[in-house]
Amino acid sequence: MSATDPFVGEIIMIPFNFAPKNFALCNGQLLPISQNTGLFSILGTYYGGDGKATFALPDLQGKVPIGTGQGSGLADRFLGESAGIGLNALTINQMPLHTHMIKRRPMSLPTGGNNNTNNPINNYPGIAASGLPYSKTAGTGTMANVRSRLKATGSGGNVPVNNYQPTLTIMFAIAMAGVFPPRQ
Repeated sequence: MSATDPFVGEIIMIPFNFAPKNFALCNGQLLPISQNTGLFSILGTYYGGDGKATFALPDLQGKVPIGTGQGSGLADRFLGESAGIGLNALTINQMPLHTHMIKRRPMSLPTGGNNNTNNPINNYPGIAASGLPYSKTAGTGTMANVRSRLKATGSGGNVPVNNYQPTLTIMFAIAMAGVFPPRQ
């Protein structure tokens, strides 16, 4: 064993687009157990496969590797678990609770005036003091509060949001051969 021999199953990052000799790209491909018994004994079916004839390499395409376990305030993560999505369209339930204020201005509507018409089209006559509509004398007074239902409408295009942190794309490769890693 030399200092440069990789452990079987060791994953490296490479700045080129091919796997070096005795490595395979971490693209989730299925491999036959019968031809890769050493690597299968380390990976098992953590990353896929049926465990009888095949097993899968880790698929790190478009993914960020994270450590197993549960960090402070974080969800527990297990070996081989895949989580997260690249794009996400938020729903109303994912938005913070908030309100929209609607301001109204008082309005004044005169109640007096000439109501001498026998055609109500495009005329909005009041009721005269006598209680008869369309009479010559209009009553005067103050209107009661006008109530209306105001609705604030939403906006937005429901376009998915990019969840990616700033990234630099690089290739991941796994050692298919090398030194079998000893356990402590």
